Amino acid sequence: MTQFAICAADVHEAARYISGAAVRTPLLEFAPLNERAGHRVLVKFEAAQHTGSFKFRGAYNRLSRIPDADKAAGVVAWSSGNHAQGIAAAAALLGIPATIVMPADAPAIKVANTRALGAEILFYDRYTQSREEIAMALARERGAILVPSFDDPYIIAGQGTAGLEIIEQAAEIGVSIDRVFVCCGGGGLVAGIATAIKDSAPHVEIYSVEPQDFDDTARSLFSGQRETVPADARSICDALLAPSPGALTFPINKALLTAGLCVTDDEVRAAMRFAFEAMKLVIEPGGAVALAAVLEQRVPRTDGVSVVVVSGGNVDPDIYAGILRQCERRDE
Repeated sequence: MTQFAICAADVHEAARYISGAAVRTPLLEFAPLNERAGHRVLVKFEAAQHTGSFKFRGAYNRLSRIPDADKAAGVVAWSSGNHAQGIAAAAALLGIPATIVMPADAPAIKVANTRALGAEILFYDRYTQSREEIAMALARERGAILVPSFDDPYIIAGQGTAGLEIIEQAAEIGVSIDRVFVCCGGGGLVAGIATAIKDSAPHVEIYSVEPQDFDDTARSLFSGQRETVPADARSICDALLAPSPGALTFPINKALLTAGLCVTDDEVRAAMRFAFEAMKLVIEPGGAVALAAVLEQRVPRTDGVSVVVVSGGNVDPDIYAGILRQCERRDE
Protein backbone atom coordinates (compact mmCIF):
# COMPACT_ATOMS: atom_id res chain seq x y z
CA MET A 1 0.00 0.00 0.00
CA THR A 2 1.27 3.44 -0.86
CA GLN A 3 2.37 5.69 2.01
CA PHE A 4 0.78 8.65 0.21
CA ALA A 5 -2.81 9.66 -0.51
CA ILE A 6 -2.51 8.43 -4.10
CA CYS A 7 -0.22 6.41 -6.33
CA ALA A 8 0.28 6.29 -10.10
CA ALA A 9 -2.40 3.60 -10.44
CA ASP A 10 -4.94 6.04 -9.01
CA VAL A 11 -4.05 8.60 -11.68
CA HIS A 12 -4.45 6.01 -14.43
CA GLU A 13 -7.83 5.03 -12.95
CA ALA A 14 -8.83 8.72 -12.88
CA ALA A 15 -7.91 8.99 -16.55
CA ARG A 16 -10.39 6.22 -17.32
CA TYR A 17 -13.13 7.89 -15.28
CA ILE A 18 -12.76 11.29 -16.94
CA SER A 19 -12.23 9.94 -20.46
CA GLY A 20 -14.93 11.28 -22.75
CA ALA A 21 -15.82 14.05 -20.29
CA ALA A 22 -12.56 15.99 -19.95
CA VAL A 23 -10.55 17.59 -22.77
CA ARG A 24 -7.11 16.23 -23.65
CA THR A 25 -5.51 19.67 -23.59
CA PRO A 26 -2.76 20.55 -26.08
CA LEU A 27 0.99 20.57 -25.54
CA LEU A 28 2.14 23.64 -27.46
CA GLU A 29 5.44 25.14 -28.56
CA PHE A 30 6.28 28.77 -29.35
CA ALA A 31 9.48 29.98 -30.99
CA PRO A 32 9.49 33.32 -29.09
CA LEU A 33 9.28 31.44 -25.79
CA ASN A 34 12.13 29.12 -26.74
CA GLU A 35 14.23 32.09 -27.72
CA ARG A 36 13.47 33.99 -24.52
CA ALA A 37 14.04 30.96 -22.28
CA GLY A 38 17.21 29.90 -24.05
CA HIS A 39 16.09 26.30 -24.45
CA ARG A 40 13.11 24.30 -25.71
CA VAL A 41 9.89 24.84 -23.75
CA LEU A 42 6.56 23.10 -24.21
CA VAL A 43 3.35 24.55 -22.79
CA LYS A 44 0.59 22.37 -21.36
CA PHE A 45 -2.37 24.66 -21.93
CA GLU A 46 -4.97 23.79 -19.30
CA ALA A 47 -7.00 26.90 -20.09
CA ALA A 48 -8.35 24.80 -22.97
CA GLN A 49 -9.99 22.45 -20.45
CA HIS A 50 -13.73 22.69 -19.68
CA THR A 51 -14.43 25.84 -17.60
CA GLY A 52 -11.02 27.26 -18.52
CA SER A 53 -8.81 25.48 -16.01
CA PHE A 54 -7.43 22.10 -14.93
CA LYS A 55 -9.94 21.92 -12.07
CA PHE A 56 -12.56 20.07 -14.10
CA ARG A 57 -10.30 16.99 -14.09
CA GLY A 58 -10.35 16.48 -10.33
CA ALA A 59 -13.93 17.64 -9.95
CA TYR A 60 -15.30 15.13 -12.44
CA ASN A 61 -13.15 12.32 -11.05
CA ARG A 62 -14.46 12.99 -7.52
CA LEU A 63 -18.12 13.54 -8.37
CA SER A 64 -18.32 10.56 -10.72
CA ARG A 65 -17.56 8.29 -7.73
CA ILE A 66 -20.65 9.42 -5.77
CA PRO A 67 -23.26 6.61 -5.57
CA ASP A 68 -26.59 7.35 -7.21
CA ALA A 69 -28.37 7.12 -3.85
CA ASP A 70 -26.26 9.99 -2.45
CA LYS A 71 -26.47 12.39 -5.39
CA ALA A 72 -29.71 14.10 -4.39
CA ALA A 73 -28.13 15.50 -1.21
CA GLY A 74 -25.65 17.36 -3.38
CA VAL A 75 -22.10 18.51 -2.87
CA VAL A 76 -20.53 21.50 -1.12
CA ALA A 77 -17.17 22.97 -2.08
CA TRP A 78 -15.13 26.10 -1.40
CA SER A 79 -13.21 27.96 -4.06
CA SER A 80 -12.08 31.34 -5.33
CA GLY A 81 -13.42 30.38 -8.73
CA ASN A 82 -11.72 27.65 -10.76
CA HIS A 83 -12.61 24.73 -8.49
CA ALA A 84 -16.06 26.30 -8.21
CA GLN A 85 -16.54 26.20 -11.96
CA GLY A 86 -15.10 22.69 -12.23
CA ILE A 87 -17.45 21.39 -9.54
CA ALA A 88 -20.43 23.22 -11.04
CA ALA A 89 -19.74 21.83 -14.52
CA ALA A 90 -19.16 18.27 -13.32
CA ALA A 91 -22.22 18.42 -11.08
CA ALA A 92 -24.39 19.61 -13.98
CA LEU A 93 -23.20 16.74 -16.16
CA LEU A 94 -23.82 14.18 -13.41
CA GLY A 95 -27.13 15.59 -12.16
CA ILE A 96 -25.86 16.59 -8.71
CA PRO A 97 -26.88 19.82 -6.89
CA ALA A 98 -23.82 21.93 -6.03
CA THR A 99 -23.25 24.74 -3.53
CA ILE A 100 -19.99 26.70 -3.61
CA VAL A 101 -18.57 28.84 -0.80
CA MET A 102 -16.75 31.67 -2.61
CA PRO A 103 -14.84 34.74 -1.36
CA ALA A 104 -16.72 37.99 -1.76
CA ASP A 105 -13.81 39.40 -3.76
CA ALA A 106 -13.65 36.52 -6.25
CA PRO A 107 -13.28 37.68 -9.87
CA ALA A 108 -16.68 38.57 -11.27
CA ILE A 109 -16.18 36.35 -14.32
CA LYS A 110 -15.62 33.29 -12.12
CA VAL A 111 -18.71 34.07 -10.05
CA ALA A 112 -20.85 34.57 -13.15
CA ASN A 113 -19.59 31.40 -14.80
CA THR A 114 -20.16 29.33 -11.67
CA ARG A 115 -23.70 30.62 -11.31
CA ALA A 116 -24.40 30.07 -15.03
CA LEU A 117 -23.44 26.42 -14.60
CA GLY A 118 -26.25 26.04 -12.10
CA ALA A 119 -24.44 26.11 -8.77
CA GLU A 120 -25.67 27.94 -5.68
CA ILE A 121 -23.11 30.43 -4.32
CA LEU A 122 -22.55 31.42 -0.70
CA PHE A 123 -20.10 34.31 -0.20
CA TYR A 124 -17.64 34.82 2.68
CA ASP A 125 -14.84 37.23 3.66
CA ARG A 126 -11.55 35.47 2.93
CA TYR A 127 -9.69 37.61 5.48
CA THR A 128 -12.04 37.26 8.47
CA GLN A 129 -13.93 34.00 7.94
CA SER A 130 -12.96 30.35 7.45
CA ARG A 131 -14.26 28.91 4.19
CA GLU A 132 -13.64 25.40 5.47
CA GLU A 133 -15.75 25.93 8.58
CA ILE A 134 -18.58 27.47 6.58
CA ALA A 135 -18.56 24.65 4.02
CA MET A 136 -18.33 21.89 6.62
CA ALA A 137 -21.25 23.33 8.60
CA LEU A 138 -23.34 23.61 5.44
CA ALA A 139 -22.52 20.04 4.40
CA ARG A 140 -23.52 18.71 7.83
CA GLU A 141 -26.76 20.69 7.75
CA ARG A 142 -27.74 19.37 4.33
CA GLY A 143 -26.22 15.91 4.50
CA ALA A 144 -24.18 16.85 1.43
CA ILE A 145 -20.78 15.55 0.40
CA LEU A 146 -17.89 17.93 1.03
CA VAL A 147 -15.46 18.28 -1.90
CA PRO A 148 -12.21 20.06 -0.94
CA SER A 149 -10.39 22.06 -3.58
CA PHE A 150 -7.15 20.07 -3.33
CA ASP A 151 -6.87 17.86 -0.23
CA ASP A 152 -8.81 14.84 -1.51
CA PRO A 153 -7.36 11.69 -3.12
CA TYR A 154 -9.77 11.72 -6.06
CA ILE A 155 -9.12 15.42 -6.68
CA ILE A 156 -5.34 14.93 -6.62
CA ALA A 157 -5.52 11.91 -8.89
CA GLY A 158 -7.81 13.69 -11.31
CA GLN A 159 -5.44 16.65 -11.59
CA GLY A 160 -2.61 14.19 -12.16
CA THR A 161 -4.13 13.14 -15.47
CA ALA A 162 -2.56 16.29 -16.92
CA GLY A 163 0.80 14.72 -16.08
CA LEU A 164 -0.10 11.51 -17.90
CA GLU A 165 -0.98 13.56 -20.96
CA ILE A 166 2.31 15.47 -20.79
CA ILE A 167 4.28 12.22 -20.90
CA GLU A 168 2.12 10.78 -23.69
CA GLN A 169 2.12 13.93 -25.81
CA ALA A 170 5.87 14.45 -25.45
CA ALA A 171 6.45 10.86 -26.56
CA GLU A 172 4.17 11.37 -29.55
CA ILE A 173 6.48 14.13 -30.84
CA GLY A 174 9.64 12.24 -29.91
CA VAL A 175 10.62 14.48 -26.98
CA SER A 176 12.09 13.46 -23.65
CA ILE A 177 11.30 16.11 -21.07
CA ASP A 178 13.75 17.16 -18.36
CA ARG A 179 11.80 19.45 -16.04
CA VAL A 180 8.22 20.54 -15.39
CA PHE A 181 7.03 23.81 -13.81
CA VAL A 182 3.60 23.74 -12.15
CA CYS A 183 1.60 26.42 -10.34
CA CYS A 184 0.90 25.71 -6.69
CA GLY A 185 -1.77 26.84 -4.27
CA GLY A 186 -2.70 23.96 -1.98
CA GLY A 187 -0.54 21.62 -4.03
CA GLY A 188 -3.08 19.28 -5.60
CA LEU A 189 -2.13 19.87 -9.23
CA VAL A 190 1.63 19.57 -8.74
CA ALA A 191 1.20 16.54 -6.44
CA GLY A 192 -0.91 14.74 -9.04
CA ILE A 193 1.37 15.65 -11.93
CA ALA A 194 4.49 14.64 -9.98
CA THR A 195 2.92 11.30 -9.07
CA ALA A 196 2.09 10.58 -12.71
CA ILE A 197 5.38 11.74 -14.23
CA LYS A 198 7.80 10.34 -11.67
CA ASP A 199 6.27 6.87 -12.06
CA SER A 200 7.34 6.56 -15.69
CA ALA A 201 10.13 9.18 -15.86
CA PRO A 202 11.82 9.41 -12.44
CA HIS A 203 14.64 11.60 -13.83
CA VAL A 204 12.29 14.51 -14.56
CA GLU A 205 12.64 17.48 -12.21
CA ILE A 206 9.35 18.88 -10.91
CA TYR A 207 9.11 22.45 -9.59
CA SER A 208 6.19 24.05 -7.81
CA VAL A 209 5.74 27.79 -8.45
CA GLU A 210 3.91 30.18 -6.12
CA PRO A 211 3.30 33.91 -5.73
CA GLN A 212 6.06 35.47 -3.65
CA ASP A 213 3.89 36.29 -0.61
CA PHE A 214 2.17 32.88 -0.73
CA ASP A 215 5.34 30.79 -0.71
CA ASP A 216 4.13 28.33 1.93
CA THR A 217 4.96 25.26 -0.16
CA ALA A 218 8.47 26.52 -0.98
CA ARG A 219 9.11 27.26 2.70
CA SER A 220 7.57 23.94 3.72
CA LEU A 221 9.80 22.00 1.33
CA PHE A 222 12.78 23.78 2.89
CA SER A 223 11.75 23.27 6.52
CA GLY A 224 10.26 19.80 6.10
CA GLN A 225 6.98 20.74 7.75
CA ARG A 226 3.79 22.53 6.67
CA GLU A 227 4.24 26.30 6.90
CA THR A 228 1.49 28.92 6.77
CA VAL A 229 0.96 32.20 4.94
CA PRO A 230 0.97 35.46 6.95
CA ALA A 231 -2.51 36.89 7.48
CA ASP A 232 -1.56 40.14 5.72
CA ALA A 233 -0.25 38.45 2.54
CA ARG A 234 -1.78 39.66 -0.72
CA SER A 235 -1.40 38.70 -4.39
CA ILE A 236 -3.18 39.15 -7.72
CA CYS A 237 -3.01 35.35 -8.15
CA ASP A 238 -6.47 34.71 -6.72
CA ALA A 239 -6.41 31.03 -7.66
CA LEU A 240 -3.30 30.33 -5.55
CA LEU A 241 -4.11 31.88 -2.17
CA ALA A 242 -4.29 28.73 -0.04
CA PRO A 243 -3.14 29.44 3.54
CA SER A 244 -0.93 26.34 3.78
CA PRO A 245 -0.03 23.16 1.90
CA GLY A 246 -2.56 20.35 2.13
CA ALA A 247 -2.23 17.58 4.70
CA LEU A 248 -2.48 15.06 1.84
CA THR A 249 -0.64 17.00 -0.85
CA PHE A 250 2.43 18.06 1.12
CA PRO A 251 3.84 14.57 1.86
CA ILE A 252 3.65 13.80 -1.87
CA ASN A 253 5.31 17.06 -2.83
CA LYS A 254 7.96 16.74 -0.13
CA ALA A 255 8.94 13.36 -1.56
CA LEU A 256 8.71 14.10 -5.28
CA LEU A 257 9.42 17.78 -5.97
CA THR A 258 12.86 19.11 -6.82
CA ALA A 259 12.24 22.54 -5.28
CA GLY A 260 9.68 25.26 -4.74
CA LEU A 261 10.01 28.50 -6.70
CA CYS A 262 8.39 31.92 -6.26
CA VAL A 263 7.61 34.87 -8.53
CA THR A 264 6.41 38.40 -7.84
CA ASP A 265 3.11 39.84 -8.95
CA ASP A 266 4.97 42.14 -11.35
CA GLU A 267 6.68 39.12 -12.90
CA VAL A 268 3.28 37.45 -13.23
CA ARG A 269 1.92 40.52 -15.02
CA ALA A 270 4.91 40.51 -17.37
CA ALA A 271 4.35 36.82 -18.12
CA MET A 272 0.69 37.47 -18.91
CA ARG A 273 1.70 40.23 -21.32
CA PHE A 274 4.34 37.99 -22.94
CA ALA A 275 1.76 35.23 -23.38
CA PHE A 276 -0.64 37.66 -25.03
CA GLU A 277 1.90 39.33 -27.30
CA ALA A 278 4.25 36.48 -28.23
CA MET A 279 2.11 33.36 -27.74
CA LYS A 280 -1.41 34.74 -28.40
CA LEU A 281 -2.67 33.09 -25.21
CA VAL A 282 -4.92 34.54 -22.52
CA ILE A 283 -3.72 33.45 -19.08
CA GLU A 284 -5.03 34.34 -15.64
CA PRO A 285 -2.57 35.47 -12.94
CA GLY A 286 -2.49 32.16 -11.07
CA GLY A 287 -2.09 30.32 -14.36
CA ALA A 288 0.93 32.42 -15.33
CA VAL A 289 3.26 31.79 -12.39
CA ALA A 290 5.01 28.78 -13.94
CA LEU A 291 5.57 30.69 -17.17
CA ALA A 292 6.92 33.62 -15.14
CA ALA A 293 9.41 31.32 -13.41
CA VAL A 294 10.79 30.22 -16.78
CA LEU A 295 10.87 33.73 -18.23
CA GLU A 296 12.66 35.02 -15.12
CA GLN A 297 15.07 32.05 -15.14
CA ARG A 298 14.34 30.95 -11.58
CA VAL A 299 16.12 27.78 -12.64
CA PRO A 300 19.40 28.56 -14.47
CA ARG A 301 19.42 28.22 -18.25
CA THR A 302 20.15 24.71 -19.31
CA ASP A 303 19.90 22.35 -22.24
CA GLY A 304 17.04 19.91 -22.43
CA VAL A 305 13.29 20.41 -22.57
CA SER A 306 11.06 22.11 -20.03
CA VAL A 307 7.28 21.90 -19.72
CA VAL A 308 5.30 24.83 -18.35
CA VAL A 309 1.81 24.07 -17.10
CA VAL A 310 -0.51 27.01 -17.77
CA SER A 311 -3.24 26.09 -15.34
CA GLY A 312 -6.05 28.48 -16.30
CA GLY A 313 -7.30 31.40 -18.33
CA ASN A 314 -10.20 32.78 -16.26
CA VAL A 315 -8.98 36.33 -15.82
CA ASP A 316 -11.28 39.23 -14.96
CA PRO A 317 -11.58 41.36 -18.15
CA ASP A 318 -10.98 44.68 -16.39
CA ILE A 319 -7.91 43.37 -14.55
CA TYR A 320 -6.58 41.85 -17.76
CA ALA A 321 -7.10 45.04 -19.74
CA GLY A 322 -5.24 46.98 -17.07
CA ILE A 323 -2.30 44.59 -17.21
CA LEU A 324 -2.10 44.86 -20.99
CA ARG A 325 -2.36 48.67 -20.82
CA GLN A 326 0.75 48.68 -18.63
CA CYS A 327 2.60 47.38 -21.70
CA GLU A 328 1.16 50.19 -23.84
CA ARG A 329 2.27 52.84 -21.34
CA ARG A 330 5.75 51.30 -21.22
CA ASP A 331 6.04 51.61 -25.01
CA GLU A 332 4.92 55.25 -25.16
